Amino acid sequence: MATLKDIARALDLSITQVSRALNDHSDVSEDTRQRIKDAAQAMNYHPNASARKLVSGRSGMVGLVVPQHRDIGQDGIFLEVVAGLSAQFSGRGMQFVLHIMAENEPAIPVYQKLIGKALLDGFVLIDPQDQDPRIDFLARTGIAFVVHGRSGRAPGYPYFDIENEQLAYGLTAHVAARGHRRIAYLNGTSGRCYVTRREQGYHRALRDSGAEDLPHLHLNGEMDEATGLTATIRLFTGDAPRPTAIVCGNVRLARGVYQALSALNLAVPGDVSVVAHDDELPSLRASAFFPALTVTRAPLRDSWEPLADCLAGAIAGKPLAELQRIGSFAFIERNSVADAPGIQSASNR
Repeated sequence: MATLKDIARALDLSITQVSRALNDHSDVSEDTRQRIKDAAQAMNYHPNASARKLVSGRSGMVGLVVPQHRDIGQDGIFLEVVAGLSAQFSGRGMQFVLHIMAENEPAIPVYQKLIGKALLDGFVLIDPQDQDPRIDFLARTGIAFVVHGRSGRAPGYPYFDIENEQLAYGLTAHVAARGHRRIAYLNGTSGRCYVTRREQGYHRALRDSGAEDLPHLHLNGEMDEATGLTATIRLFTGDAPRPTAIVCGNVRLARGVYQALSALNLAVPGDVSVVAHDDELPSLRASAFFPALTVTRAPLRDSWEPLADCLAGAIAGKPLAELQRIGSFAFIERNSVADAPGIQSASNR
């Protein structure tokens, strides 16, 4: 394994220049810094964490703290998160540390313990709540962090997010424009930031289109296939008015919806129109549904690079305005939406 001295000798530079470049000091030109980093990578240089901490005040290590749950090893989204973030931080010469808490373990004492050891430069926070104690705690400590999502209208911390309110508005407005007036929304667990924003978009689209806002048509739960199936069965049993369109928070919910509608002998889109948001998970393609599913699309994998950029920037002391980013989403119309039964849509008038 190469040392600082080996890199300095190979580039005919001083050890101090090499060290300061690898630690992103501003007195090293961008060309020199990149040349040194390229050489370090080619020579398989890995800094000793303790020595790095002494020289720069930073360990080069960042953490993700998540709660344990029964199926964590089979959770495709969790594995996507860990693999994506790990690759991005590794590409920046940083080490990504995963800490899994015990089931039902309070989060704040875990962060206190990790910060007290002074081994981590910052944290990535995922799945934030509307009033998230982790955000408040980390902001008070002054340690760098970035959030995948945001709460409130003007958050004072680094984040990467997509326009969840607008995508829910767009999906709901799309089926409303086809004449649907009883539109169900299968959303995530209440209290999560993205869930709250999507709920706001859904209700705003109902108001703007004149569609009925019926509380029994907005259901919250886990974003999985089983929830999609059971929620759909619930919507189509009993005496309450039944929806003619269903908006799903993700494609896994939509797959459960398709299964339930098939079991109920209801056709998509002839009897019920279905749309969803698509995170583009590798194992589940909306285009492969039958009929193919109309979606808003924002691949989850597109989150990892901006999250790593924002956390690295926060550690380096960059201005907050450079550390708050909003990603885009696309609307893809396929074959899962039809005009509401007996109603002429705006598109055909």
